[in-house]
Amino acid sequence: MSLSYYQVSIPVFVRMLGNLSALLDKAAAFCADRNVDESVLLNARLAPDMFPLVKQVQIATDQAKGVGPRLAGLEPLKLDDKETRIDELKERIATAVSYLNTIAPSALDDAADKIITMPWMPDHPMRGDFYLLHFVLPNVYFHVTTAYAILRHNGVALGKTDYIGGIERP
Repeated sequence: MSLSYYQVSIPVFVRMLGNLSALLDKAAAFCADRNVDESVLLNARLAPDMFPLVKQVQIATDQAKGVGPRLAGLEPLKLDDKETRIDELKERIATAVSYLNTIAPSALDDAADKIITMPWMPDHPMRGDFYLLHFVLPNVYFHVTTAYAILRHNGVALGKTDYIGGIERP
C-alpha cells in the first residue's frame, strides 16, 4: 500500500504538535519548580538573530495548520500571534490540532498537482508535492526542533523521547 498525502501530513503534524505541547508542559513545570517567569523561556533564543521560543511555536503551528487546507483548496485557519504565556501557546496548539482533525483524508487526494502560493512569497509558487515534502515538513520539524533546543539549552530536562514521542508497537 502506498502512502497518501494525508498520511504523510495531517497525522504527522498532529503528532509533532502534540509532542510540542508536551515540551511546553515540561517548560511550565520547570518555571514553576524554579520560580522562573515564563517570559524568560518564551523570549529565549539560541542566537541573537533567530526567533524566540514563542515565535518558534507560532511558526510550527502556522505551517502545520496551513498545509491541509492549502492542499485541499480551502482557506487556512487564521490565528493571532499574541501569545505571551505557555498556556496560551498550548491552546494555540490544541486549536491547530482540532482544526487538522477536521480534514478528511480524501481532501488531499489531488494535492500533488495543486499550485500553492504563499501570501508572503507570491513570486514563488510551488507544486503541492514540493510544498508538502520540501517546504512544510522541513519547516515544522525545524521549528519544533528549535523549540526543543531552546528549552533544553535553558535547562528544561528533555530527552529525545520527548521530541519523538511514544513508539507505536505493531
